[in-house]
Amino acid sequence: MLTKRIVSCLDIKNGRCVKGVQFENIRDAGDPVELAKWYAQQGADELVFLDITATNEERKTFAELVRDIARHIDIPFTVGGGISAVADVEVLLQNGADKVSVNSAAIRNPGLVEELAKRFGSQCVTVAVDTKYTEAAGWKVYARAGTQETEHATVAWCQQVTDLGAGEILLTSMNNDGTKAGFALDITKAVSMAVTIPVVASGGAGTMQHFADVFEQAQADAALAASLFHFRELDIPDLKHFLKAQGVAVRL
Repeated sequence: MLTKRIVSCLDIKNGRCVKGVQFENIRDAGDPVELAKWYAQQGADELVFLDITATNEERKTFAELVRDIARHIDIPFTVGGGISAVADVEVLLQNGADKVSVNSAAIRNPGLVEELAKRFGSQCVTVAVDTKYTEAAGWKVYARAGTQETEHATVAWCQQVTDLGAGEILLTSMNNDGTKAGFALDITKAVSMAVTIPVVASGGAGTMQHFADVFEQAQADAALAASLFHFRELDIPDLKHFLKAQGVAVRL
């Protein structure tokens, strides 16, 4: 049985780790290098670094900061933000990233997913999908750090990028993000059942039970949290022992 993964996330703005609620009201959460070291020591299975303003500011991800973090951790490291070409990925991999996450660039040019998968292998390519539910449109995909609604229905888009060669989907519910009210189980399950690649659930973790729910009820392969871990509201070793006691396969 494959183990379920606990993923820590560093949302980066101006070189600092930050966290907001539903992609707004951003506040400082600490030094990213120190947080990364802490998560590796705590037993996080993976670390995700998202430069959340790179796309909107039309610049590249902070490669130097990526290198500094990579030097201090020994767990898989995914980096996203401002990636729009093969050359961007080469720079990040050279600076210590194990995988890259593409979002808005894939929406603008879906062929980029296929190009990256062929060049670096599907295992290197994560497609981040920011999704929001409205009564009028259902679950739709949003671009540019959640500021721009697209024409893509969430499940169909996840199927499309899977067919193009993505190796993983990082699915963030904007409705749930930062609320600590639980993951969006409905859309997470819908995507998990519709694709053949791992799905990382993101947005809404607030309790240990929320993680158990997203694994058991929504079939997620991994679950990501940020502020819950940043502000020491929940420790990863305690979470993993809780999940194991619930019958969820995790790496202790």
